[in-house]
Amino acid sequence: MNQSELLNDLLAAPTAPPLAGRQTDPDKDFTRQIEVTGDAAEVTVRGPEGIDPEPTAADVLRAHQLDPAEWEITGFRSSEWTMANGEPGVSARFSFGRRKGGAVAERPNVDELLRVFEDYAPSTVPDEQEGDFTLVIALGDMQFGKLDGDGPEGTLVRAMQCIDRAVDLLVEYRQRFDIEHVHLAWLGDHVEGFVSQGGANTWRTQLTLTEQIRLTRRLMAHAIVRLAPLVTRLTVVAVPGNHGEAVRPGGKGVTRYDDSHDTDALISVSEALALAGEEYAHVEVYVPDTDELTVVVECSGTVVAHAHGHQWRPGKHFEWWRGQAFDKTSAMHTADLLLAGHLHHEFVDTDGPRTFVQVPAMESESTWWRHRKGTRGAPGLMAMVTKDGAVPVKEVVR
Repeated sequence: MNQSELLNDLLAAPTAPPLAGRQTDPDKDFTRQIEVTGDAAEVTVRGPEGIDPEPTAADVLRAHQLDPAEWEITGFRSSEWTMANGEPGVSARFSFGRRKGGAVAERPNVDELLRVFEDYAPSTVPDEQEGDFTLVIALGDMQFGKLDGDGPEGTLVRAMQCIDRAVDLLVEYRQRFDIEHVHLAWLGDHVEGFVSQGGANTWRTQLTLTEQIRLTRRLMAHAIVRLAPLVTRLTVVAVPGNHGEAVRPGGKGVTRYDDSHDTDALISVSEALALAGEEYAHVEVYVPDTDELTVVVECSGTVVAHAHGHQWRPGKHFEWWRGQAFDKTSAMHTADLLLAGHLHHEFVDTDGPRTFVQVPAMESESTWWRHRKGTRGAPGLMAMVTKDGAVPVKEVVR
Protein backbone atom coordinates (compact mmCIF):
# COMPACT_ATOMS: atom_id res chain seq x y z
CA MET A 1 0.00 0.00 0.00
CA ASN A 2 1.50 3.35 -1.03
CA GLN A 3 1.30 6.55 1.04
CA SER A 4 -1.68 7.93 -0.88
CA GLU A 5 -3.71 4.73 -0.42
CA LEU A 6 -2.83 4.64 3.27
CA LEU A 7 -3.99 8.24 3.77
CA ASN A 8 -7.27 7.61 1.94
CA ASP A 9 -7.84 4.45 3.94
CA LEU A 10 -7.35 6.24 7.27
CA LEU A 11 -9.57 9.17 6.24
CA ALA A 12 -12.39 6.96 4.91
CA ALA A 13 -15.80 7.53 6.49
CA PRO A 14 -18.67 4.99 6.61
CA THR A 15 -21.00 6.57 4.04
CA ALA A 16 -24.35 5.04 3.11
CA PRO A 17 -24.56 2.90 -0.04
CA PRO A 18 -26.38 4.51 -2.98
CA LEU A 19 -30.03 3.56 -3.37
CA ALA A 20 -31.52 2.70 -6.74
CA GLY A 21 -33.86 5.29 -8.23
CA ARG A 22 -37.47 4.67 -7.29
CA GLN A 23 -39.59 3.15 -10.02
CA THR A 24 -42.81 4.90 -10.97
CA ASP A 25 -45.43 4.12 -8.35
CA PRO A 26 -48.94 5.40 -9.15
CA ASP A 27 -49.81 5.70 -5.44
CA LYS A 28 -46.84 8.01 -4.91
CA ASP A 29 -46.52 9.82 -8.24
CA PHE A 30 -50.19 10.72 -8.67
CA THR A 31 -51.25 14.18 -7.59
CA ARG A 32 -54.98 14.54 -7.01
CA GLN A 33 -56.71 17.80 -6.20
CA ILE A 34 -60.39 18.67 -5.82
CA GLU A 35 -62.25 21.93 -5.33
CA VAL A 36 -66.02 21.93 -4.74
CA THR A 37 -68.19 25.04 -4.87
CA GLY A 38 -71.90 24.38 -4.48
CA ASP A 39 -73.01 22.30 -7.48
CA ALA A 40 -69.67 22.62 -9.30
CA ALA A 41 -66.47 20.69 -8.79
CA GLU A 42 -62.97 20.89 -10.30
CA VAL A 43 -60.76 17.78 -10.19
CA THR A 44 -57.11 17.81 -11.29
CA VAL A 45 -55.23 14.55 -11.81
CA ARG A 46 -51.51 14.33 -12.52
CA GLY A 47 -49.61 11.10 -12.99
CA PRO A 48 -47.36 9.02 -15.25
CA GLU A 49 -48.08 8.70 -18.94
CA GLY A 50 -50.60 5.96 -19.64
CA ILE A 51 -52.98 6.59 -16.75
CA ASP A 52 -56.70 6.72 -17.50
CA PRO A 53 -57.62 10.11 -16.01
CA GLU A 54 -61.44 9.87 -16.12
CA PRO A 55 -61.82 6.86 -13.77
CA THR A 56 -59.12 8.39 -11.57
CA ALA A 57 -61.13 11.63 -11.34
CA ALA A 58 -64.17 9.57 -10.35
CA ASP A 59 -62.06 7.95 -7.61
CA VAL A 60 -61.22 11.43 -6.31
CA LEU A 61 -64.94 12.17 -5.99
CA ARG A 62 -65.50 8.92 -4.10
CA ALA A 63 -62.55 9.66 -1.80
CA HIS A 64 -64.34 12.84 -0.73
CA GLN A 65 -67.68 11.09 -0.16
CA LEU A 66 -69.16 12.33 -3.45
CA ASP A 67 -71.09 9.83 -5.59
CA PRO A 68 -69.81 10.03 -9.21
CA ALA A 69 -73.31 8.99 -10.40
CA GLU A 70 -74.63 12.32 -9.12
CA TRP A 71 -72.08 14.33 -11.15
CA GLU A 72 -71.53 14.81 -14.87
CA ILE A 73 -68.49 16.11 -16.75
CA THR A 74 -69.04 19.63 -18.08
CA GLY A 75 -65.47 20.43 -19.19
CA PHE A 76 -62.11 18.78 -19.76
CA ARG A 77 -58.50 19.94 -20.28
CA SER A 78 -55.38 17.80 -20.65
CA SER A 79 -51.65 18.57 -20.94
CA GLU A 80 -48.31 16.80 -20.72
CA TRP A 81 -45.60 17.44 -18.11
CA THR A 82 -42.31 15.98 -16.94
CA MET A 83 -42.21 14.24 -13.56
CA ALA A 84 -39.32 14.57 -11.06
CA ASN A 85 -37.82 11.27 -12.29
CA GLY A 86 -37.65 12.63 -15.86
CA GLU A 87 -40.46 10.44 -17.18
CA PRO A 88 -43.39 11.98 -19.13
CA GLY A 89 -46.59 12.55 -17.24
CA VAL A 90 -50.18 13.60 -17.87
CA SER A 91 -52.14 16.41 -16.24
CA ALA A 92 -55.93 16.40 -16.70
CA ARG A 93 -58.51 18.79 -15.29
CA PHE A 94 -62.20 17.89 -15.17
CA SER A 95 -65.11 20.23 -14.51
CA PHE A 96 -68.14 18.53 -12.96
CA GLY A 97 -71.68 19.72 -12.43
CA ARG A 98 -74.16 18.10 -10.10
CA ARG A 99 -76.90 16.26 -11.97
CA LYS A 100 -80.33 17.77 -11.43
CA GLY A 101 -83.22 15.75 -10.14
CA GLY A 102 -81.07 13.12 -8.49
CA ALA A 103 -82.71 10.24 -6.72
CA VAL A 104 -83.72 10.76 -3.11
CA ALA A 105 -81.48 8.77 -0.85
CA GLU A 106 -83.19 5.75 0.70
CA ARG A 107 -83.72 6.04 4.44
CA PRO A 108 -81.36 3.63 6.26
CA ASN A 109 -82.81 0.79 8.26
CA VAL A 110 -82.30 1.80 11.90
CA ASP A 111 -82.60 -1.79 13.17
CA GLU A 112 -79.71 -2.84 10.91
CA LEU A 113 -77.57 0.03 12.19
CA LEU A 114 -78.28 -0.87 15.81
CA ARG A 115 -77.40 -4.52 15.09
CA VAL A 116 -73.89 -3.41 14.17
CA PHE A 117 -73.34 -2.23 17.73
CA GLU A 118 -74.98 -5.31 19.25
CA ASP A 119 -72.83 -7.72 17.22
CA TYR A 120 -69.54 -5.88 17.78
CA ALA A 121 -67.03 -7.82 19.89
CA PRO A 122 -63.89 -5.77 20.66
CA SER A 123 -60.55 -7.50 20.36
CA THR A 124 -58.34 -7.27 23.44
CA VAL A 125 -55.16 -8.28 21.58
CA PRO A 126 -54.09 -6.28 18.51
CA ASP A 127 -53.46 -8.33 15.38
CA GLU A 128 -49.80 -8.73 14.44
CA GLN A 129 -49.02 -6.92 11.22
CA GLU A 130 -47.46 -9.06 8.51
CA GLY A 131 -44.03 -8.39 7.03
CA ASP A 132 -40.71 -7.12 8.32
CA PHE A 133 -40.91 -3.71 10.01
CA THR A 134 -38.22 -1.33 11.28
CA LEU A 135 -38.24 0.51 14.59
CA VAL A 136 -36.76 3.98 14.09
CA ILE A 137 -35.33 5.76 17.14
CA ALA A 138 -34.49 9.40 16.40
CA LEU A 139 -32.91 11.98 18.69
CA GLY A 140 -30.72 15.04 18.60
CA ASP A 141 -29.94 18.50 19.98
CA MET A 142 -28.27 17.28 23.18
CA GLN A 143 -25.88 20.24 22.90
CA PHE A 144 -23.62 18.70 25.53
CA GLY A 145 -21.66 21.33 27.44
CA LYS A 146 -24.42 23.91 27.60
CA LEU A 147 -25.10 25.64 30.93
CA ASP A 148 -28.85 26.05 30.32
CA GLY A 149 -31.54 24.07 32.13
CA ASP A 150 -30.25 21.08 34.06
CA GLY A 151 -26.90 21.25 32.27
CA PRO A 152 -24.79 18.44 30.80
CA GLU A 153 -25.55 16.05 33.67
CA GLY A 154 -29.30 16.33 33.24
CA THR A 155 -29.11 15.99 29.46
CA LEU A 156 -26.88 12.90 29.67
CA VAL A 157 -29.06 11.10 32.24
CA ARG A 158 -32.24 11.97 30.34
CA ALA A 159 -30.80 10.76 27.03
CA MET A 160 -29.73 7.42 28.53
CA GLN A 161 -33.12 6.96 30.18
CA CYS A 162 -34.97 7.76 26.94
CA ILE A 163 -32.85 5.26 25.04
CA ASP A 164 -33.58 2.64 27.70
CA ARG A 165 -37.33 3.34 27.42
CA ALA A 166 -37.10 3.01 23.64
CA VAL A 167 -35.50 -0.41 24.15
CA ASP A 168 -38.50 -1.36 26.31
CA LEU A 169 -40.83 -0.14 23.56
CA LEU A 170 -39.24 -2.61 21.15
CA VAL A 171 -40.69 -5.42 23.25
CA GLU A 172 -44.15 -3.80 23.19
CA TYR A 173 -44.11 -3.08 19.45
CA ARG A 174 -43.14 -6.67 18.70
CA GLN A 175 -46.58 -7.72 19.95
CA ARG A 176 -47.99 -5.99 16.86
CA PHE A 177 -45.13 -5.90 14.36
CA ASP A 178 -42.40 -8.28 13.21
CA ILE A 179 -39.34 -6.14 14.00
CA GLU A 180 -35.79 -7.41 13.51
CA HIS A 181 -34.31 -4.12 12.27
CA VAL A 182 -33.77 -1.07 14.48
CA HIS A 183 -32.60 2.19 12.93
CA LEU A 184 -30.91 4.71 15.25
CA ALA A 185 -30.77 8.29 13.94
CA TRP A 186 -28.58 10.99 15.53
CA LEU A 187 -29.85 14.25 14.04
CA GLY A 188 -27.14 16.77 14.89
CA ASP A 189 -26.18 19.42 17.46
CA HIS A 190 -24.94 16.70 19.78
CA VAL A 191 -22.37 19.14 21.15
CA GLU A 192 -22.76 22.82 22.02
CA GLY A 193 -19.38 23.59 20.44
CA PHE A 194 -17.75 27.01 20.40
CA VAL A 195 -18.64 28.29 16.93
CA SER A 196 -22.27 29.33 17.47
CA GLN A 197 -23.00 33.07 17.32
CA GLY A 198 -19.37 33.68 16.44
CA GLY A 199 -18.22 32.15 19.73
CA ALA A 200 -20.58 34.22 21.89
CA ASN A 201 -21.73 31.03 23.65
CA THR A 202 -18.26 30.28 25.05
CA TRP A 203 -18.81 31.56 28.61
CA ARG A 204 -22.07 29.60 28.97
CA THR A 205 -20.43 26.33 27.85
CA GLN A 206 -19.26 24.36 30.89
CA LEU A 207 -17.41 21.50 29.19
CA THR A 208 -14.37 21.59 26.97
CA LEU A 209 -14.85 20.58 23.36
CA THR A 210 -13.11 17.25 23.89
CA GLU A 211 -15.38 16.53 26.88
CA GLN A 212 -18.47 17.32 24.80
CA ILE A 213 -17.32 14.95 22.07
CA ARG A 214 -16.44 12.26 24.61
CA LEU A 215 -19.96 12.35 26.10
CA THR A 216 -21.43 12.10 22.61
CA ARG A 217 -19.30 9.06 21.73
CA ARG A 218 -20.15 7.29 24.96
CA LEU A 219 -23.89 7.96 24.61
CA MET A 220 -23.81 6.61 21.05
CA ALA A 221 -21.93 3.54 22.26
CA HIS A 222 -24.45 3.06 25.11
CA ALA A 223 -27.35 3.03 22.64
CA ILE A 224 -25.61 0.54 20.33
CA VAL A 225 -24.68 -1.78 23.22
CA ARG A 226 -28.32 -1.77 24.42
CA LEU A 227 -29.87 -2.36 20.99
CA ALA A 228 -27.44 -4.60 19.12
CA PRO A 229 -28.16 -7.85 21.05
CA LEU A 230 -31.91 -7.49 20.41
CA VAL A 231 -32.01 -7.39 16.60
CA THR A 232 -30.54 -9.01 13.51
CA ARG A 233 -29.84 -5.63 11.87
CA LEU A 234 -28.97 -2.32 13.53
CA THR A 235 -28.32 0.72 11.35
CA VAL A 236 -26.92 3.91 12.89
CA VAL A 237 -26.76 7.33 11.19
CA ALA A 238 -25.40 10.73 12.25
CA VAL A 239 -25.72 14.02 10.37
CA PRO A 240 -24.01 17.39 11.00
CA GLY A 241 -25.73 20.15 12.91
CA ASN A 242 -24.83 23.84 12.99
CA HIS A 243 -23.42 23.62 16.56
CA GLY A 244 -21.29 20.62 15.64
CA GLU A 245 -19.39 22.39 12.86
CA ALA A 246 -15.69 21.89 13.48
CA VAL A 247 -14.52 25.27 12.15
CA ARG A 248 -16.19 28.52 11.11
CA PRO A 249 -13.55 30.75 9.50
CA GLY A 250 -14.43 34.37 10.20
CA GLY A 251 -17.42 33.23 12.23
CA LYS A 252 -19.46 32.48 9.09
CA GLY A 253 -17.69 30.20 6.66
CA VAL A 254 -17.23 26.46 6.77
CA THR A 255 -14.52 24.05 5.67
CA ARG A 256 -16.43 21.11 4.21
CA TYR A 257 -20.07 20.59 5.08
CA ASP A 258 -19.31 17.13 6.48
CA ASP A 259 -16.54 18.52 8.75
CA SER A 260 -18.47 18.01 11.97
CA HIS A 261 -17.94 16.77 15.50
CA ASP A 262 -21.50 15.39 15.38
CA THR A 263 -20.55 12.85 12.73
CA ASP A 264 -16.93 12.29 13.70
CA ALA A 265 -18.09 11.03 17.10
CA LEU A 266 -20.01 8.24 15.35
CA ILE A 267 -17.08 7.50 13.05
CA SER A 268 -14.97 6.92 16.18
CA VAL A 269 -17.61 4.54 17.54
CA SER A 270 -17.67 2.67 14.21
CA GLU A 271 -13.90 2.14 14.47
CA ALA A 272 -14.41 0.62 17.91
CA LEU A 273 -17.17 -1.61 16.52
CA ALA A 274 -14.79 -2.87 13.83
CA LEU A 275 -12.49 -4.08 16.62
CA ALA A 276 -15.28 -5.59 18.70
CA GLY A 277 -15.63 -8.77 16.63
CA GLU A 278 -18.60 -10.77 15.36
CA GLU A 279 -20.87 -9.68 18.20
CA TYR A 280 -21.39 -6.34 16.43
CA ALA A 281 -20.94 -7.45 12.82
CA HIS A 282 -24.65 -6.76 12.13
CA VAL A 283 -24.29 -3.08 13.06
CA GLU A 284 -24.06 -0.69 10.07
CA VAL A 285 -22.85 2.90 10.59
CA TYR A 286 -23.41 5.70 8.08
CA VAL A 287 -22.49 9.41 7.90
CA PRO A 288 -22.79 11.89 5.00
CA ASP A 289 -20.50 11.62 2.01
CA THR A 290 -17.78 14.21 1.41
CA ASP A 291 -19.18 17.78 1.50
CA GLU A 292 -22.74 16.56 2.12
CA LEU A 293 -25.22 17.17 4.95
CA THR A 294 -27.74 14.35 4.51
CA VAL A 295 -27.85 10.55 4.65
CA VAL A 296 -30.47 8.27 3.08
CA VAL A 297 -30.97 4.67 4.29
CA GLU A 298 -33.49 1.97 3.35
CA CYS A 299 -35.51 0.57 6.25
CA SER A 300 -38.01 -2.23 5.48
CA GLY A 301 -38.90 -0.70 2.14
CA THR A 302 -39.08 2.85 3.54
CA VAL A 303 -36.41 5.25 2.29
CA VAL A 304 -35.45 7.32 5.34
CA ALA A 305 -33.67 10.66 4.83
CA HIS A 306 -31.84 12.49 7.62
CA ALA A 307 -30.99 16.19 7.96
CA HIS A 308 -30.35 18.41 10.95
CA GLY A 309 -32.89 20.99 9.79
CA HIS A 310 -30.82 24.18 9.58
CA GLN A 311 -30.99 24.01 5.79
CA TRP A 312 -34.54 25.42 5.64
CA ARG A 313 -36.60 28.10 7.32
CA PRO A 314 -39.19 26.98 9.91
CA GLY A 315 -42.22 25.48 8.21
CA LYS A 316 -40.49 25.21 4.82
CA HIS A 317 -39.39 21.58 5.14
CA PHE A 318 -41.45 20.31 2.22
CA GLU A 319 -40.32 23.16 -0.04
CA TRP A 320 -36.70 22.23 0.72
CA TRP A 321 -37.46 18.54 0.20
CA ARG A 322 -39.07 19.20 -3.19
CA GLY A 323 -36.05 21.24 -4.25
CA GLN A 324 -33.68 18.43 -3.29
CA ALA A 325 -35.86 15.85 -5.03
CA PHE A 326 -35.77 17.88 -8.27
CA ASP A 327 -32.09 16.91 -8.56
CA LYS A 328 -32.30 13.41 -10.05
CA THR A 329 -28.78 12.62 -8.81
CA SER A 330 -29.88 13.21 -5.21
CA ALA A 331 -31.17 10.28 -3.17
CA MET A 332 -33.73 12.69 -1.69
CA HIS A 333 -36.04 12.09 -4.66
CA THR A 334 -36.57 8.53 -3.42
CA ALA A 335 -37.25 9.44 0.22
CA ASP A 336 -40.49 8.49 1.98
CA LEU A 337 -39.63 9.76 5.48
CA LEU A 338 -37.54 12.82 6.39
CA LEU A 339 -36.17 13.07 9.94
CA ALA A 340 -34.82 16.34 11.34
CA GLY A 341 -34.13 18.23 14.55
CA HIS A 342 -32.84 21.80 15.05
CA LEU A 343 -36.09 23.53 16.11
CA HIS A 344 -36.22 21.75 19.51
CA HIS A 345 -39.86 20.59 19.46
CA GLU A 346 -41.70 17.61 17.99
CA PHE A 347 -43.60 18.22 14.79
CA VAL A 348 -45.15 15.75 12.35
CA ASP A 349 -46.36 16.71 8.88
CA THR A 350 -47.46 14.73 5.84
CA ASP A 351 -47.76 15.47 2.14
CA GLY A 352 -49.47 12.61 0.35
CA PRO A 353 -47.47 9.45 1.12
CA ARG A 354 -44.44 11.35 2.43
CA THR A 355 -43.88 12.04 6.12
CA PHE A 356 -41.78 14.69 7.88
CA VAL A 357 -40.85 14.15 11.54
CA GLN A 358 -39.05 16.78 13.58
CA VAL A 359 -37.84 15.47 16.93
CA PRO A 360 -37.74 17.41 20.21
CA ALA A 361 -34.43 18.51 21.66
CA MET A 362 -32.81 16.36 24.31
CA GLU A 363 -31.64 19.44 26.28
CA SER A 364 -34.14 20.69 28.83
CA GLU A 365 -34.31 24.32 27.72
CA SER A 366 -32.75 27.21 25.88
CA THR A 367 -32.51 30.00 28.44
CA TRP A 368 -32.26 32.60 25.66
CA TRP A 369 -35.52 31.28 24.16
CA ARG A 370 -37.23 31.18 27.56
CA HIS A 371 -36.36 34.82 28.20
CA ARG A 372 -37.61 35.74 24.75
CA LYS A 373 -40.78 33.63 24.51
CA GLY A 374 -41.44 32.34 28.04
CA THR A 375 -41.44 28.64 27.15
CA ARG A 376 -39.18 25.87 28.36
CA GLY A 377 -38.32 22.68 26.53
CA ALA A 378 -40.18 19.36 26.42
CA PRO A 379 -37.18 17.09 25.84
CA GLY A 380 -37.25 13.54 24.54
CA LEU A 381 -36.76 11.36 21.49
CA MET A 382 -39.16 9.84 18.96
CA ALA A 383 -39.84 6.19 18.20
CA MET A 384 -41.50 5.17 14.95
CA VAL A 385 -42.45 1.92 13.23
CA THR A 386 -42.19 1.88 9.44
CA LYS A 387 -42.55 -0.36 6.41
CA ASP A 388 -42.89 0.32 2.67
CA GLY A 389 -43.12 4.09 3.12
CA ALA A 390 -45.83 4.00 5.79
CA VAL A 391 -45.22 5.16 9.38
CA PRO A 392 -48.19 3.77 11.32
CA VAL A 393 -46.66 4.44 14.77
CA LYS A 394 -45.06 7.67 15.96
CA GLU A 395 -44.43 8.11 19.67
CA VAL A 396 -42.60 10.69 21.78
CA VAL A 397 -40.44 9.07 24.48
CA ARG A 398 -39.66 11.24 27.50
